[in-house]
Amino acid sequence: MSISKIDVFKALSNEKRLQIFEWLKNPRAHFREQVDGDLVDDGVCGVLIAEKLDVSQPTISEHMKILVQSGLVISKRIKQWTFYKRDEDAIMAFYDELHRNL
Repeated sequence: MSISKIDVFKALSNEKRLQIFEWLKNPRAHFREQVDGDLVDDGVCGVLIAEKLDVSQPTISEHMKILVQSGLVISKRIKQWTFYKRDEDAIMAFYDELHRNL
């Protein structure tokens, strides 16, 4: 899947989404351990991201929806929770494509 430059720039143009994206690069350094799911393998629970940003669940859901739609982040359901992690392969492909076209 090719990532749209417009979607990526839109996703990262928001300060809170950019912060989340940076935190997800090294989740163990930025989030406490969770009951379900591994921080690295499964991603970070949306509840923990909302707590850290001090925003509501609907707000974090909207931010994460935009990051997922951009192709930079993958979501995964475990039980009733949604977990998020960076899609490093897609990020590198986007980075390579961007540099080829500069």
